Amino acid sequence: MKTLTIAGNIGKDAVIRTTQNGEKVTGWPVAVEERGPNGKRTLWFDCTLWGRRGESLAPHLTRGSRVTVSGDFSTREHDGKTYLTLKVYDVKLQGDAERRQDGPSDNRSQGAGLDDDIPF
Repeated sequence: MKTLTIAGNIGKDAVIRTTQNGEKVTGWPVAVEERGPNGKRTLWFDCTLWGRRGESLAPHLTRGSRVTVSGDFSTREHDGKTYLTLKVYDVKLQGDAERRQDGPSDNRSQGAGLDDDIPF
C-alpha cells in the first residue's frame, strides 16, 4: 500500500455511484497546487470513498471546499492519459471557500487565538 495525504480544493461536488454488486462509492476530484522553480501547476486526484461513510459525507464534499484526505495512492490509464487516484480512508473537512473569504472564523473573533497560517 502507498499511503498519501493531500490537502486541496474539491473540483466538483461529490457523486455517489452504485456498483454492479450494489456497493456504494462516492467520488470527487481534489486539486492540489504544486509550486516549484518552474512556477506552479495543479495536480488532480480522483478520490473515492466506499460505503456508508462516503454517502454520509457526500453532501459536505462540495466544489470549492478545502479538504485533507489520506488513502491508498495509485494511478490508472485511460485513452493514453495517466490519472492519479486515491482510495480514501480518512477525510478532514477544512471548511468552505466562502467562509474563508468572508474573514475570521467565529473562533478567532472570540479570541481563541487560532491562526490559519500555522501549517498544522
